[in-house]
Amino acid sequence: MPRSMRALVALEAGEPTDVLRLESRPVPTPKAGQALIRVKATPVHASDLHVLRGRYGFSPEFPAVGGYMECVGHIETLGPDTEGLKAGERVVAAAIPAVPGPPVAGTWQEYLVADARRLLPVPDHLNDSTACQLAVNPLTALLLVTRELDAQAGEWLLQTAAGSTVGRLVIQLCRHLGIRTINVVRRRSAVEEITALGGDEAICTEDEDLMQRVAEIAGPAGVRKAVDCVAGPVGAQVSQALAPGGELVVYGALSTHRQTDPAALTIPLQARSVIYETKTVRGFWLNRWFGTASPEIALHALARVRDLVADEVLSIPQGRPFPLERFAEAVALAEAPAHGTKPLFVFEDARDEDDG
Repeated sequence: MPRSMRALVALEAGEPTDVLRLESRPVPTPKAGQALIRVKATPVHASDLHVLRGRYGFSPEFPAVGGYMECVGHIETLGPDTEGLKAGERVVAAAIPAVPGPPVAGTWQEYLVADARRLLPVPDHLNDSTACQLAVNPLTALLLVTRELDAQAGEWLLQTAAGSTVGRLVIQLCRHLGIRTINVVRRRSAVEEITALGGDEAICTEDEDLMQRVAEIAGPAGVRKAVDCVAGPVGAQVSQALAPGGELVVYGALSTHRQTDPAALTIPLQARSVIYETKTVRGFWLNRWFGTASPEIALHALARVRDLVADEVLSIPQGRPFPLERFAEAVALAEAPAHGTKPLFVFEDARDEDDG
């Protein structure tokens, strides 16, 4: 094992391409209950970039290694008194900073130390591109549908940004569970994609009235459960479209991390609708869930995601590999509109595998 490693480090908060530098750092040593992971692949999420800008729900102490969500790799060594795992085992690290909770090591480096209780073994037939994307988007979709809303077979679930990564996973999961989906998209061209994916109904806000269409689709019983990651006026329309007693879980606010328009940073709810129709609007943030869930519960949920992906119930699009040296290209791709491809930092043989 080498004594030093490459790491992509942000010197201070700012635009990622301005503050990131490729550095050589000592390989860390695992303590009791920890494992040293030789990273093979790790994604570049838009949220990783918002963290570096100082516009997310937590901020690291700079200088800091980038990447705060997930990776796949092999266990190099185990710390003292660390049980249940063995050296050489291939694992997914849910490197998500728990809020509240201690900080975690960034994943954009060749080696990282992780809490052994947050490591999930993964089968060899799941390639690195798929495995390194298990712990954020698929887990979010699973928790939203099953834990947050407890949606049942035959029910309607209304969601915005249905063409997003989480939106597509929600469609796949609901189809598997027998839950009917109403999927809101911005572009007419996306409707066919949503239907082909298994979405029951699609509403295009480009040329359709969201509330009117929901009423037409769901009928007198209406829709009682919804998820939103857009916020702003669209989130407000989803709330209004719900039946009395309905629940809306907001898990994102697309593009608002770089937004200056105050209207885009709010959800203008109608007081009469909330009061007299007793609707509920609440938030969900994966980091806070990790801060409140026990390691056993978190690992159980992640194992369920792994099994759903392994059984091909959930499909994760293959990412595009980049070496750390090409971080500027990876960052640009992560925020390119409608790119549909997740950039991944890859190391050593992982690069050859994903290229193939």
